[in-house]
Amino acid sequence: MSATTSAGGCGSPVRAWTERALHFCGGNVLEQPEEPADRPPVTPERRRGRTAALVAVAAVLGVVAGTCAGYLVQADREPTELPPLSQPVLPQAKGGAPEPLSADEDRRVKTDGDLRKLLIKKPRGAEEADWPMGGDGWLELAGFAGYYEEPGDMFGGLVMDGFRRAAVTGWSGNDHSVEIRLIQFRQEETLAAAETVDNSQYWADDEDDTDSWLVPGTGEGRVYVHNSPDRETGYEPVYGAEAHIWRGDIAVEIWVYGSKPVPKKMIMDLAERQMERL
Repeated sequence: MSATTSAGGCGSPVRAWTERALHFCGGNVLEQPEEPADRPPVTPERRRGRTAALVAVAAVLGVVAGTCAGYLVQADREPTELPPLSQPVLPQAKGGAPEPLSADEDRRVKTDGDLRKLLIKKPRGAEEADWPMGGDGWLELAGFAGYYEEPGDMFGGLVMDGFRRAAVTGWSGNDHSVEIRLIQFRQEETLAAAETVDNSQYWADDEDDTDSWLVPGTGEGRVYVHNSPDRETGYEPVYGAEAHIWRGDIAVEIWVYGSKPVPKKMIMDLAERQMERL
């Protein structure tokens, strides 16, 4: 007997199993999602880390190889002897220790004492100075700064330079007046005595019609004679000479004024005798 099919049936029995998943009696086929047409093809990801690992391994091997090569080279060399830790015994000087310097030989003992005692004495027949020179032979900081054209600035500069003290003396006679100053500095940071003398010598050299000479045995100490007088209305012409020398922490200033030209011999003799006292 042949198989028959009804026009109103639900489908052929041959396709029944397949179509059960897709049809219901009188229903529609279930819609399946479609793949987008413009989706790019999937590219497999690249595996990373392999090259870096190879480089690291090569570096480690290079360090190990270099260490081994250096060890082999050093092992073949002759050993170098190290210097002994103990030093040779130095021979000791024989005899007693040298005698300490006397007060006359030790310059520091002189300059740390009464500075006024190092000033040269007033010549016989000369008169005491009649101009103010401090009190009892001492010149205070403000008084010394007052000798300059700008005492306020000079006062601050002396403080910075470590001004310690100053001793002064003076006299008049034979148509000339003399003033000698010993300025002492602490010299904790700078050589203020030498710098003060350098500055004074600069201004002395700057005067017109001036002759200068080195003072023997003093290094750069110099005396200056000004051949042209200073002239002011109502006053007599005044001639001048000066000396600027330093030794240790003391700057020496010598000033001579008079109505007549100051001889070189006069200012040089004062400078040499004053330096002998130091």
